[in-house]
Amino acid sequence: MPGMKDQMAMVIKLKKAQKELSKELVEVEAGDGTVVVQISGELKITSVAFDEALIRENNISYEELAGYVKAAVRDGLKEAQDVAAEKMKPLMGGLGNLGL
Repeated sequence: MPGMKDQMAMVIKLKKAQKELSKELVEVEAGDGTVVVQISGELKITSVAFDEALIRENNISYEELAGYVKAAVRDGLKEAQDVAAEKMKPLMGGLGNLGL
């Protein structure tokens, strides 16, 4: 059975990994660049941008724009979750030792 020192080391590693995730950034676009969304490794939306020229040139409706935003957020969250899972994977084996 792991000791308190092992548990503390694991908690420190987890906190460090979480801090690193806050710096990870995923960028996803939809509508051929009409909408660009950035999401952190902590699954927080950090930026939503629109290309106004593309919207005007292609006469994009609000409904289409809303669909692009939904698609970009959906895809961005999935990608950010994958990044987070990959970063946390090496630490997950040690969680069983913490009784979590």
